[in-house]
Amino acid sequence: MAEEDSETGLPASLEMAWGLRERPGKGPRPTLTLPKIVEAAVTLAASEGMDAVSMGRVAKELGVSTMSLYRYVTAKEELYILMSDAGVGVPPPLPPEAEGWGWRELLTNWAYAQRAVLMANSWILRIPLTGAPVSPNQLAWMERGLASMAGTGLKEGEKLSTIILIGGLVRNEATMAADMIDAIVKSGVAPDQVMAQYLRTLRLMTGPDTHPAVTRLLESDAFSGAGEPDFQFGFGLTRILDGLAPLVAERSE
Repeated sequence: MAEEDSETGLPASLEMAWGLRERPGKGPRPTLTLPKIVEAAVTLAASEGMDAVSMGRVAKELGVSTMSLYRYVTAKEELYILMSDAGVGVPPPLPPEAEGWGWRELLTNWAYAQRAVLMANSWILRIPLTGAPVSPNQLAWMERGLASMAGTGLKEGEKLSTIILIGGLVRNEATMAADMIDAIVKSGVAPDQVMAQYLRTLRLMTGPDTHPAVTRLLESDAFSGAGEPDFQFGFGLTRILDGLAPLVAERSE
């Protein structure tokens, strides 16, 4: 991230994202805008992947010189932050029935909403994490997560640790799913055929004498069902919330 430009501690590009600056620097009014730059970068990432995103390539897509981009974004890392912020967007509105929801339902909705965004924009997962969230949409998601635990009695630090824990589950599960999807697409083989081959390989390479636990797994129905990915995520999330419930009860007392 570029050198801090003001008392906000943010570079100029992020101050513009917050609406604190209308344009960069002095001189003639430029023809570019920060939203146009970010939109071009996001479009490139969505179509060709993050490896295709560079300041030079984004400038080429916009038909401008690379140096003109640096009037708005002084480093590629800043552009990544702005792209990620645009990709996640604002949290979707809660459904009408959320009026009667408790902390578990609210956190569940928050987690699944994040997962849906990342699965739909898997290029975001290829952006390395370089710091705590500071962009507008990222902080809106943080606000929603923390607000989900209002009235639980949890300490503020415990609320923060909770959304970090759940957010880690979301990102890890979405990354694994994206990696598997990429591998299947590159293989040119249908997903059910990939799974069938994997099971055949396991059965050939393992047995009750050498891998008794794996053998029991293969003899079960663990690999059946089209909703397996959702099941895995739901299982992990439920276990986290189950573990949090006694602490909420304790704090409520």
